[in-house]
Amino acid sequence: MSDFVVRTPDQLPALLQAFRKQAGLTQEEAAVRLGVTQQTLSALERNAERVSAARLMKLLGLLGVELVLRKHGEGPARVLPADSPSPSPYSW
Repeated sequence: MSDFVVRTPDQLPALLQAFRKQAGLTQEEAAVRLGVTQQTLSALERNAERVSAARLMKLLGLLGVELVLRKHGEGPARVLPADSPSPSPYSW
């Protein structure tokens, strides 16, 4: 699958919706799995810039999507084990 570069919050809604549909989930199904109402998920998809990082991570996990952070212009990101403590970006 391709990487998608997101530089502004207004780019997130279309991607979140596309990943949800690719996962074969309706808003209602995804909402149930997240433990929120369909209306809440709809609002999240429309206003992704207002969602908490924790909720966004939970949604991405549900959709089978991972968040990769890297400096602009650098190569592939370093992959950390899921159970590793959060490192300082300056300690690498």
